[in-house]
Amino acid sequence: MKIVLPGGTGQVGGILNRALTAAGHEVVVLTRRPTRGGELRWDGRSLGPWAETIDGSDVVINLAGRSVSCRYTEENLRAMMDSRVDSARVVGEAIAAARRPPRVWLQMSTATIYTHRFDAPNDEATGTIGGGGEPDVPRYWDFSVEIAQNWEREQQRSRTPHTRKVALRSAMVMSPDRGGVFDYLLWLARLGLGGPVAGGAQYVSWIHDHDFVRAATFLIDRDDITGPVNLAAPAPLPQRAFMSALRTAWGVPVGLPATKWMAEIGAFALRSDTELLLKSRRVVPGRLLEAGFAFDHTEWPQAADELVRRVRQKRGRA
Repeated sequence: MKIVLPGGTGQVGGILNRALTAAGHEVVVLTRRPTRGGELRWDGRSLGPWAETIDGSDVVINLAGRSVSCRYTEENLRAMMDSRVDSARVVGEAIAAARRPPRVWLQMSTATIYTHRFDAPNDEATGTIGGGGEPDVPRYWDFSVEIAQNWEREQQRSRTPHTRKVALRSAMVMSPDRGGVFDYLLWLARLGLGGPVAGGAQYVSWIHDHDFVRAATFLIDRDDITGPVNLAAPAPLPQRAFMSALRTAWGVPVGLPATKWMAEIGAFALRSDTELLLKSRRVVPGRLLEAGFAFDHTEWPQAADELVRRVRQKRGRA
């Protein structure tokens, strides 16, 4: 298959590019700064010569969007919104203009679209969309939900009658790559800082990188699935248990706890935001399980062990 990855130079794009290329597919990455073969320049906002590669492709997986690992200033929040909505809009325009449009368009979204909750999991059928003045959360958290809603809405409103559309409501993708979320969490654990944050009751939803790739290819092949699909392992767990399992996998005996204000100081120093640490993302993959998808990595302790082994293998070769 010919697969086009707009915004495919980030962590998730690298995971998909490696796996799909290894499987024998032709992968074309659209990026603002091409540096290697297989990459084409685009600006993520307007049609250009890059759109020709959409015409005749089999699959488009749009991953474009400014990183959420930043301070939630007004400027950064606007960039997060515009980069996602604009890229979804222009990908839709390219598909609509294609003489031979792709048969499926997978659009990256986020599990953050769901409400901050502890009492029950959010699946696609019964889960509650967040925002709208949720109690006991900062008002600015609403904007992350609005970004996700507008991201998905832009895909759905695109007039692409010959292309099936799926929105990937993805949890954090765990891989051993440098600079990814697992790398950051492991760094905290190795420093002895991977303890409970603000009590650690908030849920962490996650998906192993191998299962992320397998779920994406599963959705490419399943012509009967459209709309939003949660990409998350079936067993989210509280942050304190999540980090405890990660410390055990690496062999760190203790992790210092952090209060909410300590987390705020740490997030400021790392130029990030506490929403990434404090929001309870209790998300489960209802539609994938109903469709018969079988996860290879369902429980976090075993997944953490596998990821740690791969990290050590990589560093041993370095």
